[in-house]
Amino acid sequence: MLKETYPYYLAGKSASPNTDLEVTDKYTGQTVTRVARADTAAIRQAIDAAHSAAKPMRETPAYQRREVLLHCAKRFEERAEELSQSLCIEAGKPIQHSRGETQRLIDTFQIAAEEAVRLNGEVTPLDRIARAEGYTGFTKRVPIGPCSFITPFNFPLNLAAHKIAPALAVGCPFVLKPASYTPLGALIIAETLAETDLPSGAFSVLPCQSSDAAPLVDDERIKLLSFTGSAEVGWSLKQKAGKKHVVLELGGNAGCIVDQDADIEDAVERIAFGGFYQSGQSCISVQRVYIHQNLYDEFKAAFVKKAQSLKAGKPQDEDTFIGPVISLQDAERIESWVQSAVESGANLLCGGVRSGPIVAATVLENVANNEQVYCEEVFGPVVCIEPFQAFDDAIEKMNASRFGLQAGVFTRDIHNAMKAWNQLEVGGVMVNESPSWRADQMPYGGVKDSGFGREGIRNSIEDMSELRLMVLRSR
Repeated sequence: MLKETYPYYLAGKSASPNTDLEVTDKYTGQTVTRVARADTAAIRQAIDAAHSAAKPMRETPAYQRREVLLHCAKRFEERAEELSQSLCIEAGKPIQHSRGETQRLIDTFQIAAEEAVRLNGEVTPLDRIARAEGYTGFTKRVPIGPCSFITPFNFPLNLAAHKIAPALAVGCPFVLKPASYTPLGALIIAETLAETDLPSGAFSVLPCQSSDAAPLVDDERIKLLSFTGSAEVGWSLKQKAGKKHVVLELGGNAGCIVDQDADIEDAVERIAFGGFYQSGQSCISVQRVYIHQNLYDEFKAAFVKKAQSLKAGKPQDEDTFIGPVISLQDAERIESWVQSAVESGANLLCGGVRSGPIVAATVLENVANNEQVYCEEVFGPVVCIEPFQAFDDAIEKMNASRFGLQAGVFTRDIHNAMKAWNQLEVGGVMVNESPSWRADQMPYGGVKDSGFGREGIRNSIEDMSELRLMVLRSR
């Protein structure tokens, strides 16, 4: 199903100056296709083109922007199995989950199409004071201008969509650097965009080495940098970004509370999905679970049983739940972090074994709080559990993290749900759901080392636009 080679897209046109980037099957490790890789000169050409396209993009009527987005959504539906299979291969994502991400790609473009024609402003009466009598203020949103986007390997379709779709909806040209591990999804999106009548230079999708991507960060003609990836890289890019607006969606080690009145069966199902889905390679993957002591033994037994039942193996198999992590080196790192925790006194309840790039679903208890599997972002199928006595103690433990992306709370007590919402230092609190849950229209983002700014189509449109005020004196 994969092509022998793939071009990149520079200023809306395909180009194949080389085939330097190898794309591997993450399960077998074999090279399956090759992709054109951009250099710094190509990146600069793309920025030149985006800068030139700013005015025609700004002047493109809303209905035309909507039509572009709807065309893409329709084509993604027609190519859904191709997108899913390529994602399964390049990311090692089990096919059932690859199809789910493809659907989210379609959903995200459809939502953006709706929002493209809702860029409303306000009328602001100003006559609250005598000197402003006869004056009226009007506001509208205008595109911020050229944007640069950098996306990670773990959701190659949907995380690219969450940058591309709102940019198109509001009228911002962009240059996207997809992850070198997983460039195919973004290139198929670009191939689809090339079928439309977008202004020349409106988009570029350029796989490249990080060392060649510096202009995406430091070129002052770029008005917004949106980065999704690790905290260390994200904060470093922010320091180099100069005057441009920056949106960072970074890492996490998401926590979850299981209160004493929770439905254990439901909590086990949702937390297991949240912790082991996509082999834990999600910034909102469940990593820490605090269970009320009255439920702890029952929850532990059920959770371990659930983890042991999850099939690991070939991503193309319909019943595979856990596929390979993105590289053998990452699998070895995860394995070493688990071993370190055990050596420092943690109990290994299940998993902890590796077969090539596949790490089995792993559950640990009594993990020292300074162990990396607990306090850092493991980005693998590892969950640490421990009991708590008082709900306030669980909140304190949840907040004792440098990250703050999303949290989950399983409770039937509305007061504890509200307390969690008020006190947890995170961007989002999921009640009776794992922190891994996301709908593509909702505000999504974190605090502390998990970044700042919010994605979600409407929120991204706000970041990619500016308010412009007009005051009219009518007397």
